[in-house]
Amino acid sequence: MEDLSKYNPEGSTLRKAQLRMLDILIEVDKICRKHKIEYFLDSGTLLGAVRHGGFIPWDDDLDIAIRSEDLPRLRKALQKELPDNLSYQDKTTDWNYFMTIGKVRDKKSVFNDPYFKRTKERGIYIDIFLVEPIVPLWLKDSVDFVYIRCLRGIHNYSDRVIEKILGYLCYLPSVIAVQTCKWIAKLINPKKIGRAFGFKSVMYIDSDIIYPVREIQFEGHTFMAPSNIDAFLKNLYGDYMQIPPEDKRVTHLAEITFLDEQ
Repeated sequence: MEDLSKYNPEGSTLRKAQLRMLDILIEVDKICRKHKIEYFLDSGTLLGAVRHGGFIPWDDDLDIAIRSEDLPRLRKALQKELPDNLSYQDKTTDWNYFMTIGKVRDKKSVFNDPYFKRTKERGIYIDIFLVEPIVPLWLKDSVDFVYIRCLRGIHNYSDRVIEKILGYLCYLPSVIAVQTCKWIAKLINPKKIGRAFGFKSVMYIDSDIIYPVREIQFEGHTFMAPSNIDAFLKNLYGDYMQIPPEDKRVTHLAEITFLDEQ
């Protein structure tokens, strides 16, 4: 049996980052349960819970997901109730943050990722993805291709003037296209859900695979997970219990500064 702990031994930067993300998740879980907001461990985080009992050893992020319609309520609760060392971030709180997903960030670290070089908060974070009824992936991908680039342009992500100009010119048509697709999705097949517009979706599944949520152990704590974990992970990864070859174990970890250790 291969020893995978070589990727995140205790005391390593990656393991310290993972434990900082776990602390964030614990706080978010408390708030979600208090306000009866269903979330679930998503993507590699859920895979890690099932296959490793916690983080995938080489994984450097933590993902949860909620329904799109729950975001305003969760945003309000997080902004009011998160402890002082954490902050909520999305495009409503930081103009230079263009993504449609939210983040909860740790204020006592700096995640030196050039992807977020202009944002106010740059600490270690967990992602909050949104799920909603969507049209088939080929159509969603086409609409998102334009919509995401418009968001990048108007929210100062790009230094290229042409991208900013095109962003403003195409933003309204792209929003109309998104809203039209949302209406069509709810009309023709409201039980088929995936990641909300504005972020590439790798899932297109029946809502009863996710809801109602259940519980799962992750790093010795209890969190929420999709109702049918096996079907959910097969949809994303196929044979998800198979450990990938070493050259496929990718860590994107940027330089991290732990401000409370200086």
